[in-house]
Amino acid sequence: MSASNVNANGNTALQAEDTLMFKEAASAADVVRGQLANNQAVIEAAVEKLNQLQPRAIVTCARGSSDHAATYGKYVFESQLGILTSSASPSISSVYGSKQKLEGVLYLAISQSGASPDLLHNVDQARANGATIMAMVNVADSPLAQKADILIPLHAGPELSVAATKTYIATLSAIMHLASVWSGNQALQDHLLELPTQLEKAWALDWTPALPSLQDANNLFVISRGFGYGIAQEAALKFKETCGLHAESFSSAEVKHGPMAIVKEGFPVLMMSQEDETQSGMHDLVEDFLSRGSKLHIAAKGEAAPWRLPVVGDYHPAIEPILLVQSFYKLVNKLSVLRGYNPDQPPHLNKVTETM
Repeated sequence: MSASNVNANGNTALQAEDTLMFKEAASAADVVRGQLANNQAVIEAAVEKLNQLQPRAIVTCARGSSDHAATYGKYVFESQLGILTSSASPSISSVYGSKQKLEGVLYLAISQSGASPDLLHNVDQARANGATIMAMVNVADSPLAQKADILIPLHAGPELSVAATKTYIATLSAIMHLASVWSGNQALQDHLLELPTQLEKAWALDWTPALPSLQDANNLFVISRGFGYGIAQEAALKFKETCGLHAESFSSAEVKHGPMAIVKEGFPVLMMSQEDETQSGMHDLVEDFLSRGSKLHIAAKGEAAPWRLPVVGDYHPAIEPILLVQSFYKLVNKLSVLRGYNPDQPPHLNKVTETM
């Protein structure tokens, strides 16, 4: 049975499968399939320029979901390329007017629209301070695209739902495409080619057992680590903006440093874990949360349990978080409607957020 929002008159106002968010998230596999084909020559040309540049560091600049993709990029670039990667603080330039020393730095700006004023201002300042500008952007003729020295289009097509889904996944895919070719990691490139098919499998998975714990929740932890940490950030944002649910993301290495004190009986927790060196620490946390009576759900490979959500599994751990967030989007869209929201029209939000 599909989830629905029933208004005060008892009429069904919205079906979860009818939202733009559902339809756009469901299209992610086709988006990535087209992106990989369209961008292969673009990525190879970008890598040729980057090999000439030999950047001493990478600085990312983004907001919202795009910044969560940048968190994923940090783990990918540092693990696969050994290049220090740091997130820019836009206010350093746009508010405080400080000049940074960015000679020899690759400045990666990530955006769906390519039109946010603070992002454009910081790109201009980064160039003036010596950086080479790379843009990953969905609108290929946007102001950001026109400012880029190296442009990597996302090829996600128009995204009409305010809550970004397919563009977020397209950004993760573009980051991995760049890193896999730049590092010369053929195994990673081979796994990436299988990503569209794996995304279809991830979309088909059933995470609805988590709905009863979340439907009436007021607060929530979302936990992951390493490659998955940016996915936890994105999930927490989606809970807030589409469900009116206060959610906070934590690394599994940090959650015990204070936040664990508020976990009491019935406190909901969503964990998402890729199959790599971080998994043992995640599993240790499971026992801790269960001992506190938490309403726990973990998306990770392992023995069947009431609190375990299904995953595709047996996939490259650097790419697995992309599959986890695809399954999550289907869950959070349904939760939004169950809680009486329209995920396509979150209150007080616009598609392009203008800040300075």
